[in-house]
Amino acid sequence: MNKLLQILFLLLFCAGTANAAKIKGHVYDKQTGEAIVGATVVLENPRRITNTGLDGTFEFKGLSVGKATVTVSYITYKTIVKTFVVEKDDNDHLKFYLESDATSLDDVTIKSNSVSSTDQGARRLEKNATQLMNIISGRSIEISPDLTVANVMQRVSGVSLERNSNGDGQYAILRGMDKRYNYTLVNGVKIPSPDNKYRYVPLDLFPSDLLDRLEVYKTLTPNLEGDAIGGAVNMVMKNAPGKFQVNANVSSGYNQLFFNRSFASFKSSGINFKSPYEINGRSYNATQNDFTAGTLDYKYKNPAPNLIGSLSVSQRFLDNRLGVVLAGSYQNTYRGSNSTFYNTAVNGTDAYSVITNKSYREFSEQQQRTGLHSKIDYAFNKNHQLTLYNVYVNLKNQQLRDAVTTTFNGVYNPTLGNAELVYNTRSRLTEQQIYNSTLHGDHKFFDDKFKVQWSAVYSSAKNDVPENTSISLNGIEQNFQRKRLSLVNTAPVNRRWERNTDEDLAGYLDLTYRISLGKDKLDVMAGGLYRDKQRSSFFNNYTLAPNAADANDVYGIDFQNYTDLNLVVTNPTGAVANPLTYDATEKIGAGYGMFKYNSSKLELIGGVRVEHTNQGYNLLFPAGESAPNGKQIYTDVLPSLTGKYFLTDKAQLHASYYRALNRPGFYEIVPGKVINEEFQERGNPNLKRALADNFDLRYELFPGASEQLLVGTFYKRIKDPIEYTFQADATRGQDIYYTPGNFGTANNYGAEVDYIKYFSKIGIKANYTYTHSRITTPKTTRTINPTTGDIQAISVDQERPLYGQSEHIANLSLLFKDTKKRLDIQVAGAYTGPRINTVSQFLNNDLWQEGFIQMDASAEKRFKSGLSVFIKANNILNTPTKLFIKGTNPENDKIKEDLVKDGRTLVRSDYYGQNYLIGFRYKFN
Repeated sequence: MNKLLQILFLLLFCAGTANAAKIKGHVYDKQTGEAIVGATVVLENPRRITNTGLDGTFEFKGLSVGKATVTVSYITYKTIVKTFVVEKDDNDHLKFYLESDATSLDDVTIKSNSVSSTDQGARRLEKNATQLMNIISGRSIEISPDLTVANVMQRVSGVSLERNSNGDGQYAILRGMDKRYNYTLVNGVKIPSPDNKYRYVPLDLFPSDLLDRLEVYKTLTPNLEGDAIGGAVNMVMKNAPGKFQVNANVSSGYNQLFFNRSFASFKSSGINFKSPYEINGRSYNATQNDFTAGTLDYKYKNPAPNLIGSLSVSQRFLDNRLGVVLAGSYQNTYRGSNSTFYNTAVNGTDAYSVITNKSYREFSEQQQRTGLHSKIDYAFNKNHQLTLYNVYVNLKNQQLRDAVTTTFNGVYNPTLGNAELVYNTRSRLTEQQIYNSTLHGDHKFFDDKFKVQWSAVYSSAKNDVPENTSISLNGIEQNFQRKRLSLVNTAPVNRRWERNTDEDLAGYLDLTYRISLGKDKLDVMAGGLYRDKQRSSFFNNYTLAPNAADANDVYGIDFQNYTDLNLVVTNPTGAVANPLTYDATEKIGAGYGMFKYNSSKLELIGGVRVEHTNQGYNLLFPAGESAPNGKQIYTDVLPSLTGKYFLTDKAQLHASYYRALNRPGFYEIVPGKVINEEFQERGNPNLKRALADNFDLRYELFPGASEQLLVGTFYKRIKDPIEYTFQADATRGQDIYYTPGNFGTANNYGAEVDYIKYFSKIGIKANYTYTHSRITTPKTTRTINPTTGDIQAISVDQERPLYGQSEHIANLSLLFKDTKKRLDIQVAGAYTGPRINTVSQFLNNDLWQEGFIQMDASAEKRFKSGLSVFIKANNILNTPTKLFIKGTNPENDKIKEDLVKDGRTLVRSDYYGQNYLIGFRYKFN
């Protein structure tokens, strides 16, 4: 009987499958022809629901033949309903073309939602862009492992990052050009830098969840500011869509570094943000009571979990004429690093450095990152609109650095565990902030033939480092037991105040007149800008030491805590007479003329930009400098020509030439010297700006939704490139200082490949950049004078890559996206090849950073209620930063720490630990 039932069931199954059928389909944007990812597809009778995959396809299996109805819907598009007959062995591929859903009221057209934040929108913008650019969409940023704009940047082809002391990305290097060669925009407007010496903006200030998209310009047109030899970064902030939206998230996590050690902190609440000199006057004699005890009050404990959250709300009012978006982000994270640094020196006629001591450092950092953004746009009608942008970012970094230095002298005996030590602890609070407010107008006249765009801009940038405190003690190691002893002999306690403020007032004007030439179009454009920058910089420094009676007091015996010390201020009026106390100004005036010609097969954009620079400084407390005030005034003519040839509707050739410049940083032309912790730094009032001719050629293919293949090459010829090198003082050869200079002509060329491809639920994002650069700078080598037998220093020229340039940079991201299950998973790896980290004074002794792989991952699961849960993991491989010299000295073998390997000498290694985060996101509409 059972056997009979089995046979009957098999026959019924075969009969059912004989009549079973399936349907496949594809959903496209009707206007662009691009596939739409994530569209909802509903099959009626019986009701089944699916979503289009990463290539815009969908499929229903196991259907009965007969009549069927399919409904396709997607936000920002009109819903389509189609009825058809399902037949057995039907191989037809259904195609649905969705039309944009727009609202038109009183001649004001407002799109119901911005698609620029999607991958499809990003690819469309790249395809239509005048200049060569790469774009990362807001949605890609949202589901990525990255929390800051700096870390998002590493996903762009040709971009590598400089890390800060806790391992996070901070500065972007574009196509092998150091961070000094690019600038940063917010909504197309340049923002100032809070850095106390340079122009470049630390991108870790900006939370990534404030962005609608991130644009990286790799070429310039005349309507863009000309000081971007490497490129420009444009952060497009969140926009107001066509309906009410709420987007919120909250998450928490931990840094694995603190599974194995404590987090060190100090009491910063009572820090004096002004020095005794500022509070009491220049003639005031400071005492120990004028300084905060909390900066010497150290605590060691486990840190609290990280806390990260953001909220954005947007809506349109007054019949869609008025749009408002408010967005905020807060990140409170605990990070750190364990670092081993080997100090080196070149002795006599040695070819390579000898290691003189080792410093082990533990960094503990609490970062509080705040970002606020608002945008209000009002459309009077289709011809006249006003927009007010405001953005504010603030980063507070409370850092404590514990260091112990082992001197490799006659006492050092690693076998017996004996050594002379120096303990140094530094407590530092740094607050950086940027504020930008832009009022922008768009106006059209004469049936859209004449357009006027203008912007009025106020920006400020601030950097404040109050009461930066360090203390140094002698120590000893005996039989592998370490202990602190007394304060070092000279200036054991140091307290310094540093701050600077930039204020920019700027105005932009762009005029466009369109001429119709049959089926072709010609836009004639002109405009310019004027910016007035005022910078103030302040520095003051106090040194403290014990009085003679307490000079030999021992830690743990005569005093238990650093706050118990009785100290005397050795320079009671401070050291305000420093080159970092100065005022600077910069006035930039620019004008341009350009044209844009469009035909069915060709787009051509060309013109010229003229920029006039008036940069100056004034030392407030000169101390014998030969030029206590000075100016640099020059005018640059910057031509450019860009062409796009359309091979098909999806493929094009994109070529560009443009000239660009790089101005010296504000402090770089200020004479005088600053004593840093590890070296002396001097300005160079004779430093010139760099000029470069830039050539690009790229093949661009956009085969489908969110897909691309970009293959390009570039060449840059830089006149008077600016690089930092160590130099010997002309009169005191033993004084070595770090200074900027111009070095002839440098060349930089390379090739890039970008590839994005989706296979239903699987996606691949990959890019690779090869870069080769050469610059020649003077180096020192020592030989024996054959006549006198004395050691003599000889200057020789050495060819090398540009500072910070890696020959190979690559990214690979594997994505899984199941739109039906609302699941996104991403694993992302970024490779950065070896590059020069520090340029040595001596021949062949540059410090190189070892090539490394950064591995990150993220996942998000969404639910129908609008709620989703996500996880992010960073630095999964605990990738260190390692520095080495390409050579060995036999003396270094005596250290017995396995530093010499494969003809290289390791001089530094920093480990940051893995970071994990889990959180919830809520979206309404």
